[in-house]
Amino acid sequence: MGHVHKYLHLGSCHKYHGRAWECIYPVDENGKQKGHHHSRTSSVPSRNLASFADEYRKLAIDCLKVLRVEMQLETIFHMQEMTSREYLDDQDAEEPDDFIISLTAQITRRDEEIAPFVAGVKRNYIFGGICSIAANAFMKALADMKSINLFGVQQICRNSIALEQALAAIPSIDSETVQQRLDRVLTYYELLNMPFEALLAFITEHENLFTATKDTNILKVQVPGREIPVDAQDRLSEILSHR
Repeated sequence: MGHVHKYLHLGSCHKYHGRAWECIYPVDENGKQKGHHHSRTSSVPSRNLASFADEYRKLAIDCLKVLRVEMQLETIFHMQEMTSREYLDDQDAEEPDDFIISLTAQITRRDEEIAPFVAGVKRNYIFGGICSIAANAFMKALADMKSINLFGVQQICRNSIALEQALAAIPSIDSETVQQRLDRVLTYYELLNMPFEALLAFITEHENLFTATKDTNILKVQVPGREIPVDAQDRLSEILSHR
């Protein structure tokens, strides 16, 4: 569905461009361009100029929407790689995953391309949807994992930090908001390194930090070396029932 919306925006841009062109070079009923000549005394009626400006304002808005949707689709496309990746490495990778490197490069390249032509507040709009989409994708990915080890946790945290740095490097981006959202990803995955009793205590003290489903997923995934008592699920359910 995302692709459909994107092309609808593109189609809309094409429509507005065509209308704006007709304001400058009208065509007759047969589709032929009406004659025009350059003259110091000739001028386009003010009504046509106003219409022309209005159509191009609409075109500019649609173009911004297309760019925003495109960056959101790019983020979704790259983050999907997490579902086919196993985080059970036997050593520290030291570098972010390839899909994160590709995504951050795309973000940096796009910002450099549009920076000379697009104002900061509009660039913030274009890139503003990336952070929340990525943060949600990071945390939802745990639900599809059967197991993850210490190096896997470190790798996902490294991926989140790399994305945060790429977004924070855009001058118009609210870096504080980006940090807050992606710091939640770090906190979430670092809970996997906690002993069971400490994990329960944290969930009890921070009952509104994550949803009940996300808290349950932390317990369900297998973490080598983490000891989980047989009544773990019941004890967690008891805590969650009081929310």
